Amino acid sequence: MDSIDYAIVLLYFSVVIGLGFWYQKRASRNLGAYFLGGKSIHWLALAMSGSVSNFDITGTMWIISILFVLGMKSMWHHWMWGFLMGAFFMSYMGKWVRRSNVMTAAEWMKTRFGTGAGGRLARTAYALMAVLTLASFIGYAYQGIGKFASVYIPLESLAQYTSIPWLQNLLTTYEPDVLAVTIIGVTTLYVILGGLYSVVVTDVIQTIILTVGSIFIAYIAWSKLTPDLLAKLPEGWSSINVPWRIEELAGTKNAEFELFGALVIVWVLKGLLLNAGGPAQMYDFQRFLAARDARDAAKVGAAWSFFLIVRWAMAAGIALLALTGVGGVTDSEKVMPLVLLEFLPAGIRGIVIAGLLAAFMSTFSSTVNSGASFIVRDIWQPYFHPKASDTESVRFSYLATLLLVLVGIGIGFQAKSIAQIWGWMMMALGAGVVIPNVLRWYWWRMNGWGYAFGTFGGILLSLVALFYPDLPVYYVFPLICTASLIVSVVVSLATKPVDQNILVNFYTSVRPFGAWNPVRKESRLSPDELATKSESVSLTIINIILAMLAITGLYLFPMYLVGHWYLNSIIWLGLALAAIVTLRYTWYNNLPEAGG
Repeated sequence: MDSIDYAIVLLYFSVVIGLGFWYQKRASRNLGAYFLGGKSIHWLALAMSGSVSNFDITGTMWIISILFVLGMKSMWHHWMWGFLMGAFFMSYMGKWVRRSNVMTAAEWMKTRFGTGAGGRLARTAYALMAVLTLASFIGYAYQGIGKFASVYIPLESLAQYTSIPWLQNLLTTYEPDVLAVTIIGVTTLYVILGGLYSVVVTDVIQTIILTVGSIFIAYIAWSKLTPDLLAKLPEGWSSINVPWRIEELAGTKNAEFELFGALVIVWVLKGLLLNAGGPAQMYDFQRFLAARDARDAAKVGAAWSFFLIVRWAMAAGIALLALTGVGGVTDSEKVMPLVLLEFLPAGIRGIVIAGLLAAFMSTFSSTVNSGASFIVRDIWQPYFHPKASDTESVRFSYLATLLLVLVGIGIGFQAKSIAQIWGWMMMALGAGVVIPNVLRWYWWRMNGWGYAFGTFGGILLSLVALFYPDLPVYYVFPLICTASLIVSVVVSLATKPVDQNILVNFYTSVRPFGAWNPVRKESRLSPDELATKSESVSLTIINIILAMLAITGLYLFPMYLVGHWYLNSIIWLGLALAAIVTLRYTWYNNLPEAGG
């Protein structure tokens, strides 16, 4: 990189650290301010924050690497992490979460299961699952940022200026690790200082930078791609059709995708269950709890996916440039930094890299802030210091943040690749917790004991799966899900149901649908409210389908546009716009009133 590129990146780091100091006093007033921004942040800023938190650099590198290998059919792969989650958030789940009116997703357990032994165990189970998941996300981010930064910052060249053997070995042998620790350290500093205030404010800035950078990359790809270059693409690269088997992958390092049809079934099932179980990435939950009311929470869900459109245009552009112009790519997970290094001019490269570092910092900061909230609110306070003052709690939050980061770095250092840690998180650990998360919303008889044992059992099985890394996910996922389901149902039925008053209060305030008939009869809802609720279930399903179509169309439209497949681009844009217009009447006109 040139000097101007380094100057832009350093300027960006200086600004975000300065914001951390700026918001330190405001964020440290109490835990509500530190973790939820006092529930006073505008819904659009929360949507930007949540959206850009998903626009992580490691995830983008993974998206591009899968595009590089599978082509456009790789879009099916992303069902595993629920990339259509905005459809569920806007249609109903955002409102449900906000009406719970708690501080963390684990604390939500007491509104659903009560404060008895079962409810406390469920809360602890969720908190431990969340901390494990978020620490794994930090390790996953560690892998990505190390590989990304090592392409641009040649620490090896600095080794010649020192004669200290251990330092030379560190700069040459562990270059990605040194860079990852440095960048993570800077990010941790501003998260500790400013809490959710600094996270959201910097996320808004990062959204703007990323949007500009992504559009620029997509434009470069579009302008450089010619019919002759596109003719070099593998046959069927632009198709999203699902073949049952991709024979050419047999015996290669990508043989895991050979039985593609079976994988798609598992990915889609996982995505539907994941989204139906509520916000899955812990910091997602936090954004909806921080909304001013249920109406704003639904709007956060609607805008969530909109700010990610440019990510898919950029991903398609980078993958296409790599397939048609960059030779000698041996590690598909390094496609993105190598393409940016070759095709972007000085200055512009600095802006784009600052934007991508912004993406990393955004995801990392959201992950760390959310993880610390679980440690403080759901483990430290209940079990070790129930009478802690706000000042003591905020101070311990600093320590919790630091400990979480150190554990995550340890996980990342042990992982061999982005794919390894991502696959385990999504399909093994995810399988272990998805069923209890679904049952808690839709089945009245689910109790804290069933949730806790189902979650602990699923986590245990996911850890066992670590010892069998070559086992296909279409075996691992159904087996772990089935075991977790059986444990959750059996333990719930073998123990006492949740107290009726707790169930009635939960049902009346959150107003979920599903198997709630015994509780519905005892609720304080009037016959007219019950009738309206019954009608809203079918309307909610319609809105989910329409929103999924809109999101899919808005993501595929720029991807096909960048690749000069104009007819496909227009078709998907038309479908998306038709769905959005329909949602104006089926969704927007039926939003809750302000304060509802």
